[in-house]
Amino acid sequence: MAYDVIVVGARVAGAATALLLARAGLRVLVVDRVSFPSDPISSHQVQLPGIALLHRWGLLDRLARAGTPTTPRVRFDPGSAVLEGEFPDHDGVRAIYSPRRTVLDAMLVDAAREAGAEVLEGARLTELVVDGGGVRGVRGIRRGGGQWRATAALVIGADGKHSTVARQVGARVYRRRPVGAFACYGYFADLPVRVGEMYHRPGRAVAVFPTNDDLTMVYVCGPVREFAEFRRDITRSYLDSLDRCGDLGARVQAGRLVGHLRTTPDQPNLFRVPHGPGWALVGDAGVVMDSITAQGISNALRDADGLAAAVIAGLGGARPLSAALADHHRRRDARLAPMFDFTVGLTRFRGLSRFTRAFFAAIADQPAETQRFLGAFAGVTPIDRYLSIGNVARVLVRARPSSRRASAA
Repeated sequence: MAYDVIVVGARVAGAATALLLARAGLRVLVVDRVSFPSDPISSHQVQLPGIALLHRWGLLDRLARAGTPTTPRVRFDPGSAVLEGEFPDHDGVRAIYSPRRTVLDAMLVDAAREAGAEVLEGARLTELVVDGGGVRGVRGIRRGGGQWRATAALVIGADGKHSTVARQVGARVYRRRPVGAFACYGYFADLPVRVGEMYHRPGRAVAVFPTNDDLTMVYVCGPVREFAEFRRDITRSYLDSLDRCGDLGARVQAGRLVGHLRTTPDQPNLFRVPHGPGWALVGDAGVVMDSITAQGISNALRDADGLAAAVIAGLGGARPLSAALADHHRRRDARLAPMFDFTVGLTRFRGLSRFTRAFFAAIADQPAETQRFLGAFAGVTPIDRYLSIGNVARVLVRARPSSRRASAA
């Protein structure tokens, strides 16, 4: 059967792309090897830019009705001064959400189907159909063994960091950094949190956020060089990590682990060329980075938004598709590069310098500045702009003398 667009992969990036293309009137097929709901390893947080998109698409209320709690306020403890504040307003939203992927992915798949996209679950891609130097369609196998085939003007790979589409088209990796960290998280009942919590300690980063079903997600990451030792006794290693964060370890042990701890060292950092004749990439298939900054879901939503606009313009005749995709590529890289570099830097787990301690002490003493910092960490302001020498100097100059003295002590 012929479509305008085939999207391979129906998680956040793929389902969101299919939703937007179908709403624009394109004939869309989206396929995934799994059936929904399903529960992949995830960083959970949808940062402010991603929440703003869900709000614009009319899906945020649906996410809230599914019992996903809001997090308008965060406590950040880097081991020196403690910052606590609210997120800034961004396109009408002022809170982040940390949904279970069983909720978020299924919601987006349902919305894509409601918009008119055809959704084929339990269908695995086996090969791309190539003709005349470009991709023209896909072939695959359904669960149970039945074969399927479809053609389209464009095939979009939304099939994750180990994308089959990217591999088969030979999408070039042009920016790669070594894996720096592993991640481990679990869901806990009877662990109430009044604000989101983030901790940075020598060799560890920890995050605590409320999620669906009255559960709290507790995330730990550390240097990948320590992963073999960590996994020898995952539970003990995980709890030892939490004990570095004040009373957090005791609070978590007073709660109840629901399910099991999930852990992975599979956290590559790379950019791929995201388009070519008859194909494009979106989400982690195009750019993937470590989960330590929890940007993956928001990056996927923003990439879907930008790619969908380019495809709609290109297939609708407003401009050549190749030019629209090339422009999207440039915009994607300009938006993601600063956070990519910042994320990779965090995975080196360097201790805080005296200068950094002074900076955090200054922010903690300025509520409006704390809000700006949280906004930058959430992707509202480019992180390199916020951490520029000029802005850091401005923050330090405005700090109260008592704060500067305390940080230098």
